[in-house]
Amino acid sequence: MTQDPAAPEAADAHVDADHDLLAAQPIARVVRDGTEYVLLGTAHVSRASVEAVRAILERETFDAVAVELCEPRFKTMRDPEAFRNLDLFQVIRQGKAGLVATSLALSAFQRRLAEQFGIEPGAEMKAAIDGAEARGLPVWLVDREVSVTLRRAIRSVGFFERMTVVAGLAGNLLSREEVQESEIEKLKEGDMLGSMFNEFAKESPPLFEAMIAERDRFMSARLREEAANAETPPKRVLVVIGAGHLAGIEKALPAQQDDPAPLQKRLAELPPRKPWGRIIGFGVFALIALAIAVLFYRGAEFGTDALWVWVLCTGIGAAIGALAGGGHPLAALGAFVVAPLKPFRPGVPAGAVSAGIEAWFHRPRVADFDSLRDDVTVWTGWWKNRISRTLLVFMFTNFGMMFGTWVAGFRILRRLI
Repeated sequence: MTQDPAAPEAADAHVDADHDLLAAQPIARVVRDGTEYVLLGTAHVSRASVEAVRAILERETFDAVAVELCEPRFKTMRDPEAFRNLDLFQVIRQGKAGLVATSLALSAFQRRLAEQFGIEPGAEMKAAIDGAEARGLPVWLVDREVSVTLRRAIRSVGFFERMTVVAGLAGNLLSREEVQESEIEKLKEGDMLGSMFNEFAKESPPLFEAMIAERDRFMSARLREEAANAETPPKRVLVVIGAGHLAGIEKALPAQQDDPAPLQKRLAELPPRKPWGRIIGFGVFALIALAIAVLFYRGAEFGTDALWVWVLCTGIGAAIGALAGGGHPLAALGAFVVAPLKPFRPGVPAGAVSAGIEAWFHRPRVADFDSLRDDVTVWTGWWKNRISRTLLVFMFTNFGMMFGTWVAGFRILRRLI
């Protein structure tokens, strides 16, 4: 048999191309308890990251592949129709509408970037999973659940920082400015990435801790736990993670001394709510109630007038919020009725009532579940899709109620002077 002389040259060229590709990627190697962890930093909407995952699986031998995914995100990636299982009424009853909306906004921004570059969000994770399964390797899901991360992040900061985060998400949704692919790749350059996160930490250390540092420690503990529980101790493990976690895991993995299971449990617990928000809210309502009582003492006419100010300001504010969210007129009416009763229904936001009415009159269709991820990539789609619109009704009603409360309080207290 005559061998094609060009074949070895083609193979060598392929190997050289893989080498050049991997040389440009952020990679760290950490040995812990006899296992070498090869940490490959990626950008979640990067073609180069997908090719790097495939190249390293071709070039090197591994006993397992770990990915920066939690169980819910893994199921969503494997089953794009997983959103059909979303129980909207349950989300509203449990007060998770804001959390779900935030998660959708984050994924929408990532998806918009992905569509700009013609690549699915998380394609590098899917490439790692497919490559592991093709080689018969176990896949480790090592990230903390995104709902836990978001809750810990939100509870770690005050009201104004939360509003800053919301404004940033809204700005990303409203902006249609295209991002250059070269900028995406620069996110994997160590110095620039480190500078970006250092600046983030200076601006909001609690957010940095919840969004980045805690997850670095959590994923390090998960890697140790998976290796310890494996039937055959793995010698080499490929760890595919976002480049922002590379330095943190490289530092935490060899340094951790705590048992991994209790450490993960601590990092997955929801911190207690800060009491100041409730104390201030209760204080505002108590002050307004006292002002109304004093005005009634001065005369029934004064007290009745103040009571009407309270009812109209809170009711109209909540109703306008419901309508701004695209709610049914009866959803706005429900918001108007329940908003003034806030002191008598603690823990039950007006938005839950208006969103429940909205979901009842405009029940989500199969088409809404199918198009949800695409619809929320543009700001107008949030009002078009029945699921996201219900979430907007919940949030906008509560914002309107909040605004109405402060207006009513200001006007009532002025009457005492």
